[in-house]
Amino acid sequence: QVQLVESGGDLVQAGGSLRLSCAASGSIASINSMGWYRQAPGKQREWVATITSGGSTNYADSVKGRFTISRDNAKRTVYLQMNSLKPEDTAVYYCNADIRGPTMPWGRYRNYWGRGTQVTVSS
Repeated sequence: QVQLVESGGDLVQAGGSLRLSCAASGSIASINSMGWYRQAPGKQREWVATITSGGSTNYADSVKGRFTISRDNAKRTVYLQMNSLKPEDTAVYYCNADIRGPTMPWGRYRNYWGRGTQVTVSS
């Protein structure tokens, strides 16, 4: 059983910073890409950032220059450092990862989601 557990969400004032964490646990052989998505009230879930197993990163235009994604492979954890937060960043932030279990063939991954952590930015 694989789990992704997010933490770090909070209420913060505009211009402030937060650091989200997402730890993967369970029966894991390897983790490929890891990423963050968010969903604001009344809106569809949107992609925020991705980091590959090799450390390459990509960001949505709305967060580029303000957010930084990183990972610690030994800890099976992905982070999202969020700076210069804006009220429009308010959302539930979800962790996502492509994970290979020990019985799965090399190169095959299953996609997993965490349950989310709430980020609220006040103006």
